[in-house]
Amino acid sequence: MTDPRSAAPPRIVVIGGGNAGLSVAGRLHRARAGEISVIEPRERHVFAPLQSHIAGGAARASEAVRSQADVTPPGVRWLHDEVFTVDADTRRVHLVSGGQLEYDQLVVCAGMRMAWEQVPGLPDAMAAPTGISNYDFDLAAKASPVLRDLRSGTVVFTQPPEPASCGASAQKPMYLACDWWRAIGVRDDIRVVFVCPDPVPFGIPAIDRELQRKLDEYGIEVRYSRELRSVDAAAGTLVIGHGAASETLSYDVLHAVPPQRAPEWIAGSGLAASDDPHGFVDVDPETFQHVRHPEIWSVGDAATVATRRSGGAIRQQAKALVKNMKAVLAGRAPTATYNGYSVVPFTVSRGTVVFAEFDRAGKLQPTIPFWRSLYRERRLSWIADRRILPWVYWHLILRGRA
Repeated sequence: MTDPRSAAPPRIVVIGGGNAGLSVAGRLHRARAGEISVIEPRERHVFAPLQSHIAGGAARASEAVRSQADVTPPGVRWLHDEVFTVDADTRRVHLVSGGQLEYDQLVVCAGMRMAWEQVPGLPDAMAAPTGISNYDFDLAAKASPVLRDLRSGTVVFTQPPEPASCGASAQKPMYLACDWWRAIGVRDDIRVVFVCPDPVPFGIPAIDRELQRKLDEYGIEVRYSRELRSVDAAAGTLVIGHGAASETLSYDVLHAVPPQRAPEWIAGSGLAASDDPHGFVDVDPETFQHVRHPEIWSVGDAATVATRRSGGAIRQQAKALVKNMKAVLAGRAPTATYNGYSVVPFTVSRGTVVFAEFDRAGKLQPTIPFWRSLYRERRLSWIADRRILPWVYWHLILRGRA
């Protein structure tokens, strides 16, 4: 009989070195769950929530980026490569470089792909001097001087339809820019149009009331239940619509967020549900274990989490996944569950935030349970979001310590 103490440690492969991947890898390493490898092709790690502050001129681009080597948790192996496909039957990850990696447990934290090409003309519009976005690091850095120096004209902000990675974050630079234009006395000379795919600003009544108040305060024109259909950068026009209805708008500056989907190799590897048009990893949204391949797990934007996707949701997801994987490795059934908690901090001015915390049913879930009005616009929430969270992210979250 083999002494279990002499058995090789489990080979755990994590696909993706972003917020979700490194959070899970750090927790697994601290739990001594096995030999942890992270596959990540990018050399630059970006703290995505700061991109909204960068675009709105409230943060420097350098604050949001560090090298991947520096943020990978100590003791975790980083493979600077990209996934081509996963063979779940043989438990192998095939890499773009031609190599392959065998695993005992696989965690897919591949995030979402920005599908700019799905909107005709949008890639060309983003390449133009007047095309900006807080959903790309370089476009966010580009946005800051464009919005800061504008003195007149029409600016259109678009929000993507769900599913999206914290899609409502598209609103943040809009509020920051309006606050700036108001402060320097040019707000009345700038027409601001917000294109929202939903009939309300967010979808939770208490949050909608807070956001609608700010939309009214800044005099923002809202096109509810409309999506971006096409852009003509040369003419400076775009088409929005819903169903048979459409409208053409002229713009001087376009802040756009593209449609989003899971990386195509997930569905190509058979890891998505056959009827999922977006190709997310088909896991139990409470335990994060794959419904057909029990040795495969997924959290974050690439998983079927059955709630609004956000970076702030990943902490609870990672905790549940690691507990469940440890149970499985010990021969027990997974019992930790995730209630769909998610959070979107809306930066509605250059010093205040509407802090939306909720579960998958849309019920408010404040971090401080007895503070039921924590969601309301507050200076304290801005301090937490802008000053405290970045430090926690770099020093604790990515190390699996928070």
